[in-house]
This record gives sequence, structure tokens and C-alpha cells, in this order.
Amino acid sequence: MSVATNLRVVSLAERPDLADAMLTMEATWPAYVRAEPLLVNWAFERHAEYMLVVLDEDERVIARAASVPFHWDGDLDSLPDTGWDEIVRQSMVDTYAGRELTAACALEIAIVPGLQAKNISGRTLAALNDNARRLGHADMMAPVRPSNKHAEPFLPITEYAARRRPDGLPEDAWLRVHVRAGGEIIKICPASMAIAGSLAQWREWTGLPFDTDGPVVVPGALTPVEVSVAHDRAVYIEPNVWIRHRLNK
Repeated sequence: MSVATNLRVVSLAERPDLADAMLTMEATWPAYVRAEPLLVNWAFERHAEYMLVVLDEDERVIARAASVPFHWDGDLDSLPDTGWDEIVRQSMVDTYAGRELTAACALEIAIVPGLQAKNISGRTLAALNDNARRLGHADMMAPVRPSNKHAEPFLPITEYAARRRPDGLPEDAWLRVHVRAGGEIIKICPASMAIAGSLAQWREWTGLPFDTDGPVVVPGALTPVEVSVAHDRAVYIEPNVWIRHRLNK
């Protein structure tokens, strides 16, 4: 698919008719990376102005970006270790409690496969930050999923995130996009998303046998999946990296 330079970004608040196209857009996420539907649906309905869709000149959805507002006291230590999962819950609690929603948190930026090398991701990140700034936020926080960590699932995330190229930028491509956009790597988010399922579910998601106990390397997973045959259960804990974008720079 070729992409023209005149892309258009709209929010779901502006174009609610694009919700289905946004949610069903082809992306490269592994089948087992799945958020809680109740929380996702709530975020899309309650904070539609934080959900962005990127359209090409033919009105095709080629990228999506999701974020939510939450109350943050400015203390970096208060950012949860259970990043992605907790921030969505926190946004819901803060919204219903009527707290001041002082910051935004990026939940996802996804690009249609084949377009990642066209800087669509960087342009979508810029649009997400611009949108949060327009909505009055001074900070965009993000529990970022390093794009190449899956190639070294046994390497500690702290060691991986600390790697730098000779020019000082992160070795990981997606972390590098964030830093180039002005993001600051704050700390590790060790348990950003927890995904548990039966062994039958994991076999369906991955095509792997899941017939032995212990860690199993799964394609696309940033860390091994822990398997218990006796309990018919496997659990994946995904680590991310907290990045802060100061929007009032």
C-alpha cells in the first residue's frame, strides 16, 4: 500500500462512525495481547476525544492512537508498575470521582502492517501529543512496548532499555522514536500488562503445544510465558518502559 503525505488525523469524538474501523484495523499485535473489553469500551465511549484515527487520502484507516486522561500528582514514583492495566482503571476511577485529569497516558499506537518504515508511527505520536496539548495537558505519559525486545526474551528489561547507540539514542527502534520526539525515559514498568489463560487458549493464540511446565518462549512476547500444566494455566507478564513527554516545552 502506498501512502500519500497528506494524511488526516481525526478523533472519534469528531468521527464516531470510524470506531469499528479503528478497532478492527489490521495491526501487528500478537493474538494473546488483549485488553479487558469492558475497560477498552469504556475508554472509547467516555474519552472519545483522546482516540485518534489516521486517514489517507482515500479515507482508509492506516493508523490509530489511543490515550486516556488520569489524575497524576507529578511524582514519577507514583507511576504504577502495572502500567497499562492500572492506568486504564485509574482513568475510570478518577473520571467517576471527579478528580482533575491532569495528564494523559498513551495506551497504543498501531500502524497498518507494511507502513512502519514510512514514519507514520512518528507522525501519529506527534498527533497524539498535539491532541493532549490541545486538551489542556502538560504531560503525556506512556508505558512503551519496546519493539525489538521480543528477540531477547530472557534479557532483563532494565538491561535492554539501557542500551544506547553511538549517537546516544536508544538502541530499540520504538524507544528511539519517542526520545527523538522529546520523550524522556523515566523508569521501567515491570508488569504493565498481565495476560492469563488456559493452556487451550494459549495453544489457540500461538499454535504452540504448551505441554511442559516452566518458561516458554512465545513469538512476539517480550518475556517468556510461565506455564503450569497441573493448573492448566499460563501467564504472561509484559514489561514496558515509562516515557514522559513534556507538552509545554
